[in-house]
Amino acid sequence: MSRFYLPDDLYAGQVVELPDNVVRHLNVLRVRCGEEVVLFNGNGKAYPARLDVLEKRRACAEVLREEEADNESPLKITLVQSVSSGERMDFTLQKSVELGVVAIQPVISERCVVRLSGERADKRVARWQEIVVSACEQSGRNIVPEVRPLLPYREALKQMSSETTKLLMSLNRAQSLRTVKPFSDDLIFMVGPEGGWTDEEERMAFEAGFQSVTLGKRVLRTETASLAAIAAMQTLWGDFV
Repeated sequence: MSRFYLPDDLYAGQVVELPDNVVRHLNVLRVRCGEEVVLFNGNGKAYPARLDVLEKRRACAEVLREEEADNESPLKITLVQSVSSGERMDFTLQKSVELGVVAIQPVISERCVVRLSGERADKRVARWQEIVVSACEQSGRNIVPEVRPLLPYREALKQMSSETTKLLMSLNRAQSLRTVKPFSDDLIFMVGPEGGWTDEEERMAFEAGFQSVTLGKRVLRTETASLAAIAAMQTLWGDFV
């Protein structure tokens, strides 16, 4: 059943006018009037709805009921991702949401190939949030992870909680992921850009309480490292079995 995100209050019996992007998607999917879809607004619940009107440029649906949906992992991973180039960043965000991260903090570190600031940065963050929403629609998640405003690396470190398990993907002082003992279900995981971390950035991370982890002896691309590690964490401490 097709799923669509609507950032509005939803309740049983409500008739909602669907936004243009959803109308276009419904027509592309060749969904017919009278069929059911699932709406969600990020509050963790699902709202099956029946399409009462479906035209080329307009669609309305009646919300049939509210359903509880317990499909979130008990492991709350915040991904701190140094901005990578082109489609790599888009791919990383999309797949990390499918794997269950609860928030994404993009950062600009010294060796980032991409440099963003001002209005250009705001537009890119908005685009990343759209990718996250699409990933939730596809994966069945009813809570939408936030893509936080882009920050310089140093500023991002200052804002991180000292009471959370913090992991850094690095070969420096590295331990196997399986040897880590998280002291809560909240976890911050930080991955560098294509060029890796500088020595100074690693030193700052260690001083901020990060533990260095590795997935083995092979050097992984930034997008591979992020996704492989998140999957491993969900297997070790989350809901992958």
